[in-house]
Amino acid sequence: MDHRLKCFNTLFHFLFLICGVFQTLATGLAANQTAFLHVDASPGHGREIPENMFGIFFEEINHAGAGGLWAELVSNRGFEAGGPNTPSNIAPWSIIGDESVIVVATDRTSCFDRNEVALRMEVLCDDEGPNICPDGGVGIYNPGYWGMYFEEGKAYNVIMYVRSLESVNLSVSLTSSDGLQILATNTIIGDDIDTSSWTKVEFQLESSGTDANSRLQLTTRKRGVIWFDQVSVMPSDTYMGHGCRMELASMLANLKPRFLRFPGGSFVEGEWLRNAFRWRETVVPWEERPGRFNGVWKYWIDDGLGLFEFLQLSEDLGASPLWVVNSGISLNDQLNPSSISAFVQDILDGIEFARGDPDSQWGSIRAAMGHPEPFQLNYVSIGNQDCWKKNYKGNYLKFYSAIKAAYPDIKLISNCDGSAYPLDHPADLYDIHVYTSSSDMFLKAHQFDQTSRSGPKAFVSEYAVTGKDAGKGSLIAAVAEAGFLVGLEGNSDVVEMASAAPLFVNDNDRRFNPDAIVFNSWQQYGTPSYWMQHFFKDSSGAFLHPSSIQSTYSKQIIASAITWQSSDDGSNYLKIKIVNYGGDFVNMRISVDGLEDDVNSTGSIKTVLTSRGPLDENSFQEPNKVVPVQSILPNAGKKMDVIIDPYSITSFDLLLDLEVYKSAI
Repeated sequence: MDHRLKCFNTLFHFLFLICGVFQTLATGLAANQTAFLHVDASPGHGREIPENMFGIFFEEINHAGAGGLWAELVSNRGFEAGGPNTPSNIAPWSIIGDESVIVVATDRTSCFDRNEVALRMEVLCDDEGPNICPDGGVGIYNPGYWGMYFEEGKAYNVIMYVRSLESVNLSVSLTSSDGLQILATNTIIGDDIDTSSWTKVEFQLESSGTDANSRLQLTTRKRGVIWFDQVSVMPSDTYMGHGCRMELASMLANLKPRFLRFPGGSFVEGEWLRNAFRWRETVVPWEERPGRFNGVWKYWIDDGLGLFEFLQLSEDLGASPLWVVNSGISLNDQLNPSSISAFVQDILDGIEFARGDPDSQWGSIRAAMGHPEPFQLNYVSIGNQDCWKKNYKGNYLKFYSAIKAAYPDIKLISNCDGSAYPLDHPADLYDIHVYTSSSDMFLKAHQFDQTSRSGPKAFVSEYAVTGKDAGKGSLIAAVAEAGFLVGLEGNSDVVEMASAAPLFVNDNDRRFNPDAIVFNSWQQYGTPSYWMQHFFKDSSGAFLHPSSIQSTYSKQIIASAITWQSSDDGSNYLKIKIVNYGGDFVNMRISVDGLEDDVNSTGSIKTVLTSRGPLDENSFQEPNKVVPVQSILPNAGKKMDVIIDPYSITSFDLLLDLEVYKSAI
């Protein structure tokens, strides 16, 4: 090697080391001031956080349910999306073959009174004679919601209604997007089944391959006319066997939500009252549900997720159902109090459906749907962000009086904000929505500090960082939201419940950013805000200890401390959460006074959510770019010196009250 090159390499190596030293010094200088966190764990100091403090909020937005949480793979399964007037648009159904061999149109010949539209398919070719059908036949196909996902070895339940005056020979197949690869197929033959009148056909198909962009196709090579209606394909393995997509529902379960607010949101109101959510239309067999155009978020839904399914999902998740009901007000029209009585009775009937005895009028319908025991519906929210509308309070009082008279134990929630001024009407809780920038969200940790400690409690039913720094779900948004939730924990004597919004987004139909869970036909990932919520899943019903921070960083750091018990093994933990909204490392000296139990250093865990940059996001390409990282906490004790990362959420779960390996600190 040339001598000059050797010298250059030696110099370069020296400069590299010097840069490393300066970088280390810079990090040290950034964290050279120590912050002090004091936790008072003395018996009798502190209070219990409400049992249902943190939950989740579902709204039919972003194809969250249709093409998402609800596992139905067929889009427009009943051919109703084009409207009641026929012929109509059958999208996303498409035709296989040209007009010389097949004619397809909707008509009003369905066997279902609520869903009169069916699809008529006239096949002009045959398997012999002058007009021979092409290889593979002619027919129709449905691509689902931006492609169906079929997995090798998995079974799928197929149901459809068929009618034909001739003997049929119909192939029902799961195929690739171009129809060339057959993943599974079944043939319906007229000799085996009488289709002269509407006939329900059901069977199971097992996929021979995996394809994330597949379709369902119905084809024949036999001349004649066939009618179809209510065509369904569902995976056989849904969450708890109740129809929800396994992966998405499991992500909800992992949050341990204490309540499920449903079904909206603006979806409850509707663009007009005529297309608002109507629970009665959803408590019939799925084939008889008329569906509706989601006028607020601009897409068709088949109402697979109805009142019963929401109640069942709440039970499956171990969450209290919280039903948001229409107050007689939509985005564009509203009833006045003098004409609201029918709407009030409608909700009373809905509550009876949920809670009534199995021999009651509406409780018997629930029982017939497979749930004889009443659901534990204890929360009803009257309207959605309607307080400012002229008829809201008058309508609200009608609902309030009628529901309280029949069900005095149900907690009723008003849309009017009572955090700054007392409400002028009775309520058990009042609903607040918080959508703002990350910096303002972090400051809102103190929003309820001055709220009166008497009167109805607050329910922060929708919160999210929005705007430029939110992106499609950024780290800094999650950190700001965590700071806000720590503030809610501290004010949990006046704040009883909180949930983020929105919950889901199909990546093909983003109507709102950001969202907690992103998915397509076969993938899903949590945004940083989803992972942020994991830091609070043990807070509901936990014991909150007083804590205080002394530091020049006090405007960018917030902390809380709770004692909670694991439902898995009964172990007790002291969880200390620290949120750093600033760009500096922070040396933190933690001291815990008054703790009667010792700390087990071998069973204690540190969890951190952070990343290289505050605007970092997860994606299908990098789903785990910003996720919590756990590590053993070897120095766990009542006094600890720790370093808190910039733009981070950190929790220390200190294992308490074990007989051995107790910390000597």
